[in-house]
Formats: sequence, structure tokens, C-alpha cells
Amino acid sequence: MDAKKTAFIGLGVMGFPMAGHLARAGHHVTVYNRTPAKALQWTEKHGGKSAPTPAAAATAAEFVMLCVGNDDDVRSVALAPEGALSGMKAGTILIDHTTASATIAREVYAAAKVRGVRFLDAPVSGGQAGAENGKLTIMVGGDADAFALAEPVLACYARAVTLMGGPGAGQLTKMVNQISVAGVVQALSEGVNFGMRAGLDIERVLDVIGKGAAQSWQMDNRGKTMAADKFDFGFAVDWMRKDLSMAIAEARSNGAALPMTALIDQFYARIQARGGGRWDTSSLIRLLRDKA
Repeated sequence: MDAKKTAFIGLGVMGFPMAGHLARAGHHVTVYNRTPAKALQWTEKHGGKSAPTPAAAATAAEFVMLCVGNDDDVRSVALAPEGALSGMKAGTILIDHTTASATIAREVYAAAKVRGVRFLDAPVSGGQAGAENGKLTIMVGGDADAFALAEPVLACYARAVTLMGGPGAGQLTKMVNQISVAGVVQALSEGVNFGMRAGLDIERVLDVIGKGAAQSWQMDNRGKTMAADKFDFGFAVDWMRKDLSMAIAEARSNGAALPMTALIDQFYARIQARGGGRWDTSSLIRLLRDKA
């Protein structure tokens, strides 16, 4: 596709490589990061340029991507006086990759519409490895015409980009993802712990059952590291608790029952209390291993 003028706001463990894929695909990228040193590091590696504010980064862009921490961060970089929307022209597209609430997605959609800017909520799944390898799954909420224009750009760092419905549908789909992941991680923790206590060769167990109905991404990528008590990579407990809290809050309003999710959220709270907020989410097994 033709080179597009893009801006990427938020250069964390996900945003940094995602913006890099845009640059490698030939797009013109301007970056903004709250910590300027990180933006400088990115431009030194990938070229492009950095800007002092989200608005300045977005001024000439056709597509502006956000990848920040939570709802408050989205409001800050999108809606504040120096936020991205204040610098965007009518007809351009703002895309939020933050895992945030459906409420903020609808709020930004409405604010963007007033300015003639189109908005897509587009949280991602695949973790840091998916971002680095350009193999993320992106679930999108918004209008079909904006999605059609954005899809080829998003494909620079995704293996799948799917429109799930109107504003907020991307965030709601990500909640389904996180609810499901939490349940799988807890079940895998229990299985690995059981196998080890039973005296089995757990690596052989995982190799065998990974070829059957128990197979999952978590088993393939975290089963053996869980057994080895290694939790210094991947998706952090702090981030998972943030995501689960949004799902639980949404469930209160839509009437969905999330008994297992609520329980696992409390297990993660116990991991945080041990100082494990930055451990990988597979650290749930620590609670079983230590009987605490």
C-alpha cells in the first residue's frame, strides 16, 4: 500500500515494536512518548521523528495510534488540550490499541465525531512477542468505513484484524479474551502443580497432553516455565488485574455472571501482595506451590 503519514503515541513494550513495524513497512511515523528518552531511542532505531505533545505528533497524520495504560491515560493523550484530537484534521482516523473500557471507547468516539475524525477502539492480543513479531490479533470496534481504511495499516503488525461491531465492541471482545485467558492460566497452574506433586515428568506430560484436547497457547508458551518457576517475561499481573477489573465492572452492568473470573482476580491480588505485580500472569502457580 502507499506510504501513509502516521503517528504513534505510547512506546511501551507493545507500542515500541508496533510503531517499528509501521516504519519498516515504509510509512512515515512520528512518535510521542511521555518519557522523551524513549521516543529518542525509537527514532535512533527506526528513523522518523518525535514530537513534544500528542497534538504535535498528530497534526499531519492520516492515522494516529494510541497504546497507553488505562482509561485515564487515553483521556490524557486523546482528549486533553494538547491531546491527539486537538491536532487532527477532519477525515483522519484515531485508533486506540489500549486495553481500556468500552465506556472510554464510546467517549472518545463521540468526541472524535464532533471534530470530523473517525475513531476505532482496537485492543490487541498476543503479548510482547506478538508485537515484536508483527503477529498480533486486533479486535476492532467502530464504523465499517473507517475500519476498511485502517485495516491495511493495522496489518503491518497483525496476523488478524477483525471488525467486531460498533464503538466499544473491540474493548468488549478483549474482555472476553482476558476472562478466557485467566481461566486457562488457573487451570494450567492446577494441572502442572498436580502433575509435579504426583511425581510425573512434567515436561513429558505437557508434551503429551499438548497434542490433545488440553492444548492451549498458555500451555505451549508458559507450561514449562511455570514448572521451572520462571515468571520474568510476558504479560504482567498488574496489567491483568486492570483488565479483569474492567470486565467485572462491565459484567455488573450487563448482568453476566463471572464467578471464576472474580475468584482468579483475587488470586492475582494475593500475587501482588507478595510483590509480584510485575511477574508474568502464569505466576498463579506460586499460590498452589507455596500453599499460601
